[in-house]
Amino acid sequence: MGKTKTLAGAILAIATLTATGCSGGGAPSTEMAEAPAAPGEATGSITVLTQRTDLVQSGAMDAYAAEFNKIYPKVKVKFEGLTDYEGEVKIRMNTEDYGDVLMIPASVSKNDYPKFFAPLGTSIKMADKYRFSDKSAVDSKVYGIAQFGTANGFVYNKALWKKAGITAWPTTPDEFLAGLKAIKTKTGATPYYTNFKDGWPLVQWTTNIGSVTCDENATNKLAGPVSPWKQGSELQVIDTLLHDIVKGKLSEKDPSTTNWEASKTKLAKGEIGSMMVGSWSITQMQDAAKKAGKNPDDIGYMPLPVLKGDGHCATLVSDYQQAVNAHSKHKEAARAWIDWFTEKSGYSAKEGAVPTLKSAPMPATLKDFVDNDVTYVERSETDTGKVNDIDNAAEIGLNKPDYRQKLIDIARGAQKGSLEDYFTDLNKRWDEAAKTAGS
Repeated sequence: MGKTKTLAGAILAIATLTATGCSGGGAPSTEMAEAPAAPGEATGSITVLTQRTDLVQSGAMDAYAAEFNKIYPKVKVKFEGLTDYEGEVKIRMNTEDYGDVLMIPASVSKNDYPKFFAPLGTSIKMADKYRFSDKSAVDSKVYGIAQFGTANGFVYNKALWKKAGITAWPTTPDEFLAGLKAIKTKTGATPYYTNFKDGWPLVQWTTNIGSVTCDENATNKLAGPVSPWKQGSELQVIDTLLHDIVKGKLSEKDPSTTNWEASKTKLAKGEIGSMMVGSWSITQMQDAAKKAGKNPDDIGYMPLPVLKGDGHCATLVSDYQQAVNAHSKHKEAARAWIDWFTEKSGYSAKEGAVPTLKSAPMPATLKDFVDNDVTYVERSETDTGKVNDIDNAAEIGLNKPDYRQKLIDIARGAQKGSLEDYFTDLNKRWDEAAKTAGS
């Protein structure tokens, strides 16, 4: 997996790794991966697995390691960039050889983290310092530290929206749809791009759960027979908007031909109005604008078109979580790398991402959010394991593209059915699964 997808592309592989299906090659150590008392005490050679093949190939990761070695001179860092990160790491985790530091694959069940990763600290202590720590917390211990986080909403071309006469963020789904119609009528551009074929961008809609109600426990509240698509619910509002965009012919003509890489340039040039994708994409869109000879300042970011009180809300969610292999022989050195990369490398700032370190400032890429007093909702992941169990048992796939691809096909008439019937079916499957799973 390269620079363009981060966690979004990875969460397509939600197949649970079990103790028998992914044994880790033997009983792991329960030893805590603690930071060294002094930099000079950390020694050994560590292998860091990463999905950022682009940064490995460009030498950027080696440059980070060189900076790290100024503080930790006795630690040698080797990188392995994996194109199919999820697939390759899943196979390697049948042995003990899956690096010393790795990004926790989306396919590993949260409850199985202690089998594969060394604990990094207690939940209370880690939560004081880092965002997103509860995402990898099991039995009051934390097993991963996020590389960075992302805010959620729409990346859009400001100049194109202005050309269509829209200068203020839409505050309701109807206003958003009206804006897309204006873009289509007045500019001839494609108002919205689904990225249907690549699939993973459709999962980005799920990351907005919590933005509608401004509730940090919105995901946790799915852990039961709660009919997630009932009227007024997070998913009902989110998925209805996507459905209505497509049904109103406000997206690309043939979703089966979409192309993520090409879409970045098209949005940067004003040929596409907007896309639902995490804020990590902003720097990529700005880079595409520069390469296309366009103004990178035309790239904007807006929250979901729903108001809570007088303002918008936007969820903050974790990207990949960095972990230490429970079988690593150099846990101290591995932990030293994770701490330095999270706190000292400047990586999240360079990526325009939300910093994991709570004391760090928000990135310049989210200046519009700050200026417009958007409320950030750091979504709790306490009951993610239960929610995933229900989701898997219901065979829906909140973190897979399939059910939204069907939603789009219904909206464009490629499959029979109505939105109401589809939501009824999803609610039924979820509630039935909740009776036996996730409890």
